[in-house]
Amino acid sequence: MLAEQRAEQILRELAQRRAATVTDLCQVTGASEATIRRDLNALAKQGKLSKVHGGAMLLGGEFHGEELDMETKRGLFTQEKDRAARYAAGLIGDDDVVFLDAGTTVLRMTEHLRASKALFLTNSIECACRLMERNLRTHVLGGMLKAGTMALIGAETLAALRRYNFTKAFLGANGVTIAQGFTTPDPEEAAVKSLAAGRAQEVYVLADSSKFGQVTAAVIFPIEAACIITDRLPDRQYRDYTDVREV
Repeated sequence: MLAEQRAEQILRELAQRRAATVTDLCQVTGASEATIRRDLNALAKQGKLSKVHGGAMLLGGEFHGEELDMETKRGLFTQEKDRAARYAAGLIGDDDVVFLDAGTTVLRMTEHLRASKALFLTNSIECACRLMERNLRTHVLGGMLKAGTMALIGAETLAALRRYNFTKAFLGANGVTIAQGFTTPDPEEAAVKSLAAGRAQEVYVLADSSKFGQVTAAVIFPIEAACIITDRLPDRQYRDYTDVREV
């Protein structure tokens, strides 16, 4: 396949999926990782895509109605997510009652948690399993299991949440803007995140730099309602509205 043909295929794939890993693009084009990385560098210089660690995304500042699949999200911004997750895990003490949601960066926090007397609550089946592997006190909320994210959502989840108060809540978001606040594609996941935040003394949203300027369908809460933990802040104006910690 010629370079021009690969470029067309890469852009077509991003138009359909919004983001793709290098591995995904290798499978689509049949090219090697080294070739795909060169193609992505060239297309990024032309202003046709945003090259990120592990793959590429459409250029930012757009409304997105659909959520990326979990495997794609796991493969993007891995180093940036890991830095945010490591920092967030360090905020947890023995006396904390902690809520962790099903976000991919929040999930990475479990890799950095030390032995602790803290109590963890989560609506993520995968997160609960990882917490148990580390012998951490873990409660799982009930509810309907959402395919793809393995998150528990719905009326039962919200009812269970109302029985708890948290010292800290760590949440993921798909979009972060000053005007629309924190957003996510699924209204039911947004409801869980919003209620958990409302029952927490301290609220943290873990969002890598690609999330800024993005908007999805369901509002979680306004920008000032949470501290943002990120790898890089693209626009200093966010600091006028909330606490932002670049790690």
